[in-house]
Amino acid sequence: MTAPFVSRLFIYTAAVAVVAGAALAPHHASAASFYLQDQSVKGLGRAYSGEVADQGAESLWWNPAAIARSGRELYIGENSILTSATVLDQGSTITRPIPPAGLTTPVGGDPRSSNPVEFGVVPNGAFSMPIGDRFAVGVSTAAPYDFTSTYSSSSFARYQSQKSRLTTIDIAVNGAMKVTDWLDLGVAVNTEYTSANLGNSLPNLSPLLPDGQQTLRGDGWNVGYTVGAQGHFGKLELGASYKSAMDHDLDGTVTVSGLLTPLSANNFSTSGKATFTTPWIATFGGRYRLTPQLTLNAQVERFGWSEFDAIRTTYAGATVATPENYKDTTSGALGVDYAVNPRWTVRAGVGYDQSPLSGQYRDTRVPDSDRVLYTLGTSVKVAPGLTLDASGAYVQFNGSTVNTTTVFYQGTAAATAVTERADIGGNAKILSLGMRYQF
Repeated sequence: MTAPFVSRLFIYTAAVAVVAGAALAPHHASAASFYLQDQSVKGLGRAYSGEVADQGAESLWWNPAAIARSGRELYIGENSILTSATVLDQGSTITRPIPPAGLTTPVGGDPRSSNPVEFGVVPNGAFSMPIGDRFAVGVSTAAPYDFTSTYSSSSFARYQSQKSRLTTIDIAVNGAMKVTDWLDLGVAVNTEYTSANLGNSLPNLSPLLPDGQQTLRGDGWNVGYTVGAQGHFGKLELGASYKSAMDHDLDGTVTVSGLLTPLSANNFSTSGKATFTTPWIATFGGRYRLTPQLTLNAQVERFGWSEFDAIRTTYAGATVATPENYKDTTSGALGVDYAVNPRWTVRAGVGYDQSPLSGQYRDTRVPDSDRVLYTLGTSVKVAPGLTLDASGAYVQFNGSTVNTTTVFYQGTAAATAVTERADIGGNAKILSLGMRYQF
């Protein structure tokens, strides 16, 4: 063989594709795929079952109309997420282009990875202020996509998943209007910063040689919007909102190293760009005050995951589209609030989330599955205008399997296929603390 056998464009495309692949890893305990809905401590206590219809700065992520009647308010919260997961090898293989028909062997490495998703603390906050009798403005911050996961360099999953860190910061400027005695409308401009630092191993042609490595670092700013409405009908409150799909553009650097002869000419470091689209979210919900103490909550969300149709990468003037196979999904939740006395409220809820991924499109970097969320929460008024919130949740992931093949150096004589087969299972615990101050 003579070098070069590897297309630099292909390696770069594979590396940049990791951006979206990592973004889709379900480190987020309470929502499927890469969406993290842990943006309200009070909301977690009832499994996020009434946020689109609730009032106050804490509900701005779900509905910008939520502040039309809430007055001046400051909210600060943090969510501690501990995921317990096990990824087990079930016969993963690698096929190298060794004549006459290729050599297929076990991929090798540690067959078990425990807790690859690291413990995380996710903060959020919001502020609202009325302007006159009918208008209000607010600012909210959230981290809708945020995680870090690590597999060892000796893991069987190293070619798909080794280091993945994705951080997002969403800053929304909100405006709301009290249109009539019963109708409120709101709109928000969402500005989102995304940063990624991702890496995985690359196979050399001989099984006797050590692995190479590819890493990607990139970031970018993008803009979307949210619109919402709330209706107030005595004991019944209804809400609806639509959060737009958002195009993400990441500019960064890709580095490929450790490839040995005959692939050594393909080690490089270069700049490039990756673009992909996150889903729109349509949310509908209601709250009904059954008694002066007891309020029932329900919420349904529809996610437009099919917007994530491809990852498009640009390098050296060429653009490559990598198709994805995500499907739209629906999630739902039910919950209750019970006012024990004027100062103390308790909550409970249960929620269900569908995964947008099916078996043949799932890998260890995206070990997503359907999940069920069980929650409890409480709020205590500790001083005039000051309320402390605390919530906890247990999330059960349905078992899922991985059976997918990735071809490295595709379209060249060095094409090497890695078939990843694995079983994935686990659960997560969430503990959230927050405060609300009305003044």
